[in-house]
Amino acid sequence: MPLREEQIRDREPIGAIHRRAFGGEHGEIVAELVDALRRDDPTALSFVFEEADEVVGHIMFSRCLLDAPRRTVDVASLSPLAVAPEWQRRGVGSALVRRGLQELDERGVPLVFLEGDPRYYSRVGFGPAVEDGFRKPSLRIPDQAFQVVRLSAYEPWMTGTFVYSDTFWRHDCVGVRDKDA
Repeated sequence: MPLREEQIRDREPIGAIHRRAFGGEHGEIVAELVDALRRDDPTALSFVFEEADEVVGHIMFSRCLLDAPRRTVDVASLSPLAVAPEWQRRGVGSALVRRGLQELDERGVPLVFLEGDPRYYSRVGFGPAVEDGFRKPSLRIPDQAFQVVRLSAYEPWMTGTFVYSDTFWRHDCVGVRDKDA
C-alpha cells in the first residue's frame, strides 16, 4: 500500500482533500484544524495515501487526555480522516486507520477516541465509548458517534472523561452544532 508519513510538500494537497471530502465551510474549518494541529502538537501522527504521485487520502492522530480517577492519561484522537471523493470505498481510509493504530500501539498509546459513523469505524476496531464507561467531552456529541479503540497499553483503571486538546475547541471542532439555535 502506498502509505507514508506526511511530508511538507503534502500540505497543500492534504488541505485540498479535506476541503473536497467535507465540503463547503466545514471543509475549510477541517483544513484549518489540520494546520493548527501541526503547529500545536509536535507529536501528532499524520499519514497520507498516495497513488500515482498524488495524495488521495489523509489521516491525523493527535494527543488528547483521558481524565481518569487515578491520573490523567495521554491518549489520542483520530481526527480528521479524509479521502478524495473519487477514491472513497476502495479501502484507502481503512488502510490509513490501521496504519495509524499500529504506530500508536507501538508508541504505547492506550486508547484512541473519535467522533464518527459507527458503521464505518466498527470495521476497523472501534466501538461505542459510552457503553464502555467513557464520558464524552461535550453533550453535542451523539452517543453512537463517540467511539474508542483499546490498544495493548490499555489498563482497566483507565476510565473517565475524554478531553480534547485546546486546538479542537478553538476551531469549534467538537460535536455537532445546531445551526438553527
